[in-house]
Amino acid sequence: MSTKIPFLYTSLLYICAFILFLEWLYPVNQIGDVTNMTVFIIYTLFCFFISMLGVKWWLSMPLKGFGLLFVIDSLFMAPPMLSRMWVEQLLAELGFNLNALFAQQWYEMTPLFRSVLFLLLIWMLSYLLYYWFIVMKRIFIFILLTFIYLSLLDTFTVYDANAAIVRTFIVSFTALGMSNFFKEMNRESIRFPWVKKAPVWVVPLAAVVLFSTLIGYAAPKFDSQWPDPVPFIHSAAENAGGLGNGAGIQKVGYGENDSRLGGSFVQDYSPVFQAAAQDEHYWRVETKDVYTGKGWEKSRDPQFELQQHSNITFTTFSENVETEEFNTILDFQDERYMEKLVYPYGISQVEPEENVDLQLENRFGEIRTERNGDGIHLDQYTITYETPSFAIDELREASPEDDPETIKEHYTQLPDDLPDRVGELAADVTEADNNRYDQARSIESYFGRNGFAYQISDVPVPEENQDYVDQFLFESQVGYCDNYSTSMVVLLRSLDIPARWVKGFTSGEVVQHGDTEDDYDIYEVTNANAHSWVEVYFPGSGWVPFEPTQGFSNLTDFHMNLDETDQDDTEDSPDLETPEEQSEEQLEEEETTPAAAQNDNNFGNFEMNWWYVLISVAVASLIVFLFYRTRFRWKTAYLFRKLQRRNDAKTFQDAYHCLLDLLAHQGLAKKPDQTLREFANRIDARYSTDTMNHLTKHYEQILYKNEVNDQETVKLSQLWKNLMKQIMA
Repeated sequence: MSTKIPFLYTSLLYICAFILFLEWLYPVNQIGDVTNMTVFIIYTLFCFFISMLGVKWWLSMPLKGFGLLFVIDSLFMAPPMLSRMWVEQLLAELGFNLNALFAQQWYEMTPLFRSVLFLLLIWMLSYLLYYWFIVMKRIFIFILLTFIYLSLLDTFTVYDANAAIVRTFIVSFTALGMSNFFKEMNRESIRFPWVKKAPVWVVPLAAVVLFSTLIGYAAPKFDSQWPDPVPFIHSAAENAGGLGNGAGIQKVGYGENDSRLGGSFVQDYSPVFQAAAQDEHYWRVETKDVYTGKGWEKSRDPQFELQQHSNITFTTFSENVETEEFNTILDFQDERYMEKLVYPYGISQVEPEENVDLQLENRFGEIRTERNGDGIHLDQYTITYETPSFAIDELREASPEDDPETIKEHYTQLPDDLPDRVGELAADVTEADNNRYDQARSIESYFGRNGFAYQISDVPVPEENQDYVDQFLFESQVGYCDNYSTSMVVLLRSLDIPARWVKGFTSGEVVQHGDTEDDYDIYEVTNANAHSWVEVYFPGSGWVPFEPTQGFSNLTDFHMNLDETDQDDTEDSPDLETPEEQSEEQLEEEETTPAAAQNDNNFGNFEMNWWYVLISVAVASLIVFLFYRTRFRWKTAYLFRKLQRRNDAKTFQDAYHCLLDLLAHQGLAKKPDQTLREFANRIDARYSTDTMNHLTKHYEQILYKNEVNDQETVKLSQLWKNLMKQIMA
């Protein structure tokens, strides 16, 4: 039998499978957050090509695996491929994501890990489709699933599947025709030379497919019987896009409307801007001062004041606070539109690339960029700032009596219907504290000491008669930054401590390190870094940031003013422990939160004992997989040695049944209406041998006549082994 012709036509069938699989991939680029679809399609072509060539598993697996690593390296990795840093970064990413996977934090998986899963799916499907289309020639189920998939996408998403359904129909009809043709050829033992000389079967198949397509395209069709659900879905989704926009599932990012907080959200790792900076800090945007019981609003309309010569007069801390001057450069993505400046603490000057007016709203810390009275987005600007370092001893000495009246009026406001138990809780938490700093620290750490969890899914929205903070503190005890920051502000205000709610971004992830300590690191800040935190007022020092959200650490610098004579006596005192040190100890006791919620994307929280479990599972799975894939080879070797030693009837029967199992695995199972002799003739005709007839004759003698010829068994054992190898080849 010619081998070239079967390979040619089975390759055509597999190409049809590849085209159908592409119809599954095309919509992902439109309805999902995928920006490198071409890379995934190329990897799909690579996997299908290797499977089509019939490359042995021990070679195809390393090839596809290396291709997967190459794609991941080109999309996400900065160090040289397979270098030590590259391997460490990859293992850290996988470690964190597996930890998030076991914790069922599905939305916290990073783009790299999701891409790995997607590539593994492509890898497996390239093999499965080869098995379904080429080996078993059972392709109808996959075709049916493809039509269902496209129909659902066309109905419930913005994807237009009209052309895709026509393409799928043509390819499916062709594949079904070829598949059934090959089945008939195998069933009737038709050889291929005549096909090579006269492939006339192609003409009627092409004609039927073309005619059916034209009829289906031209035939009249009913109008839609149901209204299109896409506009409704699209309008319902328009509320997404801000952190804390209210009920429903939102998409994380910086939002303007905070009047109704709560509800779940999904992560969005789309970049917002990159910043070149020498230190790590939060990026401030604005504050809000009125808590309504449902969310945050501003106490008055913004009153902007033009800033002269790019100097910013806004301050959050007093002049006596120690500072260090730095510069940073922000570079925004083209599609990320913001008319407000994003700035670090201590901003003093802004140097935009364009000629714009800088308008400051001093109460809320909002800095707008305008030109001719209209808001304008800046793609890039440089900021000069003085990062503060607060003295803990001075903060502890701050007296509430020195609070300015305007500060107390605006930043101790609470709704009249706030449940009394909120204030009672604040008093209990701070009962042992005798100064404002320790009170703020006690409330800041309260959540981590009492089982509160960071969570972005199944986060409730308060009912009309419920208070947002009360619900979080006493009922759900799960939520994200808005829940924690708002609760801390309300608890502080119930103690008549001025506090305010701050919005902005965490520091982001370092995507490029500077060569030296004095060089700038490049931070990438995404929508997932949108965040809210707390500022507490201290007379003599100003507004001091605090971070109550689980898994986040306060990046503000604190220090102690110690005399040299007191330093030796106090350096071991637990009271002098800085907030950063306390936060690190606290974080060791808390659950590791998702990387998207981490301001530094720290992947090191993955416990090492998981590695042993994961490696053991991976090795065991690989061994089981390899054993399963080669089970007939192992069983053949085992039964052949057993036949050589024992030569009894049971061993030969086991060997014959193993042969039947192998033939069934290859798609040559015995039909119910066939006798063993008819089946043996079919197999011998397929493999151009008479071995199957000899084995069947001897098997029937053992089965029906109970006759065992030891010498014949030894002779047939070698023929059995050769036939097994021929089938597995």
